[in-house]
Amino acid sequence: MTLRIALILGSTRPGRRGDQIGAWALEAARAHGGADYELVDLAGHDLGNLDEPGNPNLQQYQHDHTRAWGALVDSFDGYVFLVPEYNHSHPGALKNALDYVYREWNDKAAGIISYGGWVAGARAAEALRLVLAELQAATVRAQPTISTHPSFHTGTFVPQEGLDTAVGTMLDQVIAWSDALRGVRQAKTRAATAA
Repeated sequence: MTLRIALILGSTRPGRRGDQIGAWALEAARAHGGADYELVDLAGHDLGNLDEPGNPNLQQYQHDHTRAWGALVDSFDGYVFLVPEYNHSHPGALKNALDYVYREWNDKAAGIISYGGWVAGARAAEALRLVLAELQAATVRAQPTISTHPSFHTGTFVPQEGLDTAVGTMLDQVIAWSDALRGVRQAKTRAATAA
């Protein structure tokens, strides 16, 4: 069965630059191959602030938007997060989306493409790694970064030299780990069924 990888656009900000980066990343991923890729734009999901009364680990969701979000997250074998840096971290909308569900993220691989000013979103990516570790998602080492100053000097996203190679390296790692972790999830399911 073909792996499914979500490219999750972590900004919902009006006037954001992430939509251009997301469109480019999706095209680059599809050209790279190795999996089926889908762009998941958080702006297209009406999650609002976390409004579930229960612990997401129990998966006893009270709201349709949570059930729909959980089903979407669960349908993927791995993720690539497109994350901008806001005030030395990732956006609140992304943290909120991550917090809505728990088990759906478990035992999945995750790559990060960060973007921002002169440090190209590196601090946002490092903060995101801590959250993903708690969600039992395995982040890969390769981490492409995009400095928005040169990449948007014309007002439109222009990938800098070497970015496609860096993204390809990250995707290779995400694909390898997604495939391996699929086996982990299947083994856990078999063990739970046998118990």
